[in-house]
Amino acid sequence: MSSWVRSSKIAATLLTVIRVYVGWKFLSAGWGKMFGPVPFDATGFLKEAVSKSSGEHPSVQQWYANFLESFAIPNVELFNFLVPLGEVLVGIGLIIGLFTRFSSLVGAFLNFSFLFAGTISVNPNLIIMEFIIIASGTNAGRFGVDFYLQPFLEKRTNNIRKTQNASQT
Repeated sequence: MSSWVRSSKIAATLLTVIRVYVGWKFLSAGWGKMFGPVPFDATGFLKEAVSKSSGEHPSVQQWYANFLESFAIPNVELFNFLVPLGEVLVGIGLIIGLFTRFSSLVGAFLNFSFLFAGTISVNPNLIIMEFIIIASGTNAGRFGVDFYLQPFLEKRTNNIRKTQNASQT
């Protein structure tokens, strides 16, 4: 099964559908934050997440609430910039198949951050799809920019290695 997911054209086609779907979810979320009628401000979301860390059944763990209180909220302007930008870049990367596995990894990081903040929504579903993309190796980017970029990067990396090995001997 593993080799099929990593090498089959049929699997690559299915992975492309998953990749584009996840990418669209990220692109549309980030685009709305960047260019929506109301400027994106994470302050309320972050403060709400901190409030979910107390009580009888907290949905946010204390260590994450401490991170939000000590770093995220004081630097909310940075998060107001990074979250929408990250979502848009992940979306574009996944839709066009550019740095596909890295884009999925960053997307999973964002989804886990939202989960840690006590927001369920579509985050678990997207994480599962992102892990499928990551586990599929280069096959997820087979029908995308990665197909053309990977041979170039491999050639450059091999040339650099050869140069380093020659200089060490």
